[in-house]
Amino acid sequence: MLEVLYQDEWLVAVNKPSGLLVHRSFLDRHETQFAMQMVRDQIGQHVYPVHRLDRPTSGVLLFALDSDTARLMTELFANKEMEKQYLAVARGYLKEAQRLDYPLKEKLDKIADKFADQDKEAQDAVTCFYPINQVELNVPVGRYATARYSLVKAIPETGRKHQIRRHLSHLRHPIIGDTTHGDGKHNKMFRDDLSVRRLLLVAKKLSFVHPVKQTKLEIQAPLGEEVLTLFEKLGWPAQESDYKI
Repeated sequence: MLEVLYQDEWLVAVNKPSGLLVHRSFLDRHETQFAMQMVRDQIGQHVYPVHRLDRPTSGVLLFALDSDTARLMTELFANKEMEKQYLAVARGYLKEAQRLDYPLKEKLDKIADKFADQDKEAQDAVTCFYPINQVELNVPVGRYATARYSLVKAIPETGRKHQIRRHLSHLRHPIIGDTTHGDGKHNKMFRDDLSVRRLLLVAKKLSFVHPVKQTKLEIQAPLGEEVLTLFEKLGWPAQESDYKI
């Protein structure tokens, strides 16, 4: 059963765990559990996806409860009237806040996107990053005697596939647990020494004006026990209340 973070007669938001697909996919035909079907069965009515989260990302996942609300919500995302805030653990010290404007080529799959235009120009992609915590561990990783990490708040202004993961990788601060854009040596250290086997990226908060009520709505997801246990090991504050953003 998924944790319901918000529900009214038009919307429902749940806390998606890392590793759970949002909906059925041609590329993951062997999978049997999907957030969309789980929410539908849990609340007893059809739900309409209005955005996506990567499979390894946890956090706020929002659905509409009717097609009209789904259309309105999709327009909010398309018109950049939806603020999304994420928390990520990244390699190295992100020393200061910055706004990265770095276009990204659309990521295509060899099978699912076989007939798509392979030569599309890079799309605008903008993310703001803010350092929150830092730590240096006396653990040798690769050719270095110690390892440094940052807890980073990320606010994407656009919604490209893997945008936060690719932008932090471009800044040489890949997210821990990212097997596509990350650093294998640091991922291995987190698995072996800290028992963390997931992507350390959490969709922490969605903020928007409710399309029907016309009131400001903020929905936050908890970081969860696994992430907070890691933060305690790193010497960072380890209570959910420390990360209300």
